[in-house]
This record gives sequence, C-alpha cells and structure tokens, in this order.
Amino acid sequence: MIDEVQISRAIIDSYYRELLNSLEADVVIGGAGPSGLSAAFFLAKEGLKVVLFERNLRPGGGMAGGGMLFNKIVVQEEAKPLLELWGISYKPFSETYYVASSLEALAGLLLNALRAGAKIFNGISIEDVMIRNSKVSGVVINWSAVELAKLHVDPLSIKSQYVIDATGHAAEIAQVVARKTEGKLLTATGGVIGEKPMWAEEGERLLLINTREIYPNLYVCGMAANAVFGGPRMGPIFGGMLLSGQRVASLIIERQKSQKNNNFK
Repeated sequence: MIDEVQISRAIIDSYYRELLNSLEADVVIGGAGPSGLSAAFFLAKEGLKVVLFERNLRPGGGMAGGGMLFNKIVVQEEAKPLLELWGISYKPFSETYYVASSLEALAGLLLNALRAGAKIFNGISIEDVMIRNSKVSGVVINWSAVELAKLHVDPLSIKSQYVIDATGHAAEIAQVVARKTEGKLLTATGGVIGEKPMWAEEGERLLLINTREIYPNLYVCGMAANAVFGGPRMGPIFGGMLLSGQRVASLIIERQKSQKNNNFK
C-alpha cells in the first residue's frame, strides 16, 4: 500500500533533520559549480563539516552546458588526476587537452562530494553574511523562490568557521562583504574589481593565485576568484575550476591543522 501522507512525512522529516543538523558547520560554501563541488569534496573527505547552498534547482553552474550547449568540457594535463580520482571518463584530444562529458563530470562531482559527507541544499540562496569582531562567522539564507518573487520573508542564519564564495562570475558573497564593510576586501581597491575579457591561458594561470582568503574567514574560488581580483574569464576549460576548489580546500585544511597544533602548545 502506498500512502501519500507517509511519503510527504518521509520527505519533510528527513529534509528538516538534515537542515537542523546543518545550522552550524565548519565550512559553508555558496555555489555548487565545479569549484564549489570540488572544494566540498576535499573538505568533507578531510572530516570537516561542509554545508553547500546552491541557488538553482540544478547544481553544476555552467558545467552542464559545456561550451555553447555542446555538452563537452576540456581539462588540461594538470587537472586530469582529478577526473581519475572521481571516476570521470575522458578522452585525449591532443598532448595536453582532455575531453569529458560535461554531464558525467557533473554527476561524478556531485556523487563524490555527497559520498564524502558534504551536505548540499539546492534552491536556497545566500543573501547576506554574519560578521563578528571583523570576521565572517556565517551566512544568511532564504529560499530562492522567495528571492525571485521579491517577497518580504525574513531569512535564517547558519553559523560557520569559514565561508567560501564559489558563486561564479557574480562573486555575490564577496560583493555583499565589500559593500557592508565599506571596501575592506584584500584586493587592490578594497572591493570586487570585476572580471576581464576572455583570455583562457592567463585566466587559468591567475585563477589559483587568486584562490585565497579575501576577508577574515572568507575565501574565494573558481570564477568568483578571478572576478574579485580582476582576472580574465576562461570559457569552457574546466581544469582550473576543479584545481581552484582543491586549492581553497587545502588552504582551509592547513589553517585548521595549524590552529590545532597551536592549541596543543
């Protein structure tokens, strides 16, 4: 016998138990694109409590669309080990380029991040941050449908040690912090500089340099990193995105280990 109310009860009960358990986290990530999912995987794999909020119904950012809706992506040699780590198949195109299905890549990223222990909530937007003692200490969330309908509905808050802006070209969390701290980001201008025109080689080179802390406890990765620091966009080459997620995770993991070692001294 199938009971519709029991089905509803199962969905509501399990979802809200997971949401309640996510009100405090080690790391909150805004944006489930390739860099955000990559960061979530490496952080969760290390045992950190990771909560990721994605505005859209479908995670993946621009990955699923590949290049101009041709659902293929290209990664360079440096990122090939990540495809292998996540079980994503690929084919060599030339000496340094590899082609993968954008859909398989997205599916592989999602599956690995979830299995590592990251909690992913889609349809939820980060609309603000919490700042205590000049440090980011959490985020403020609301349903994306509320945002789209322009309804006046008060949000809820999530506490975390670190926040990662992986919101892509718009760098939405960084924009909020820049505005509310009156330009105190760790950039040349104190604000979000904005991304430059497409230049894949330079954009990929700068991406890992720009993946870093931009305000106490706020980190940036993926296209948001180049947008914040004024780097070029790269188009449908995704190796840098995946490596950027890995790098931001390593920065936070190293910081956590350093703090633990200092506490033992």
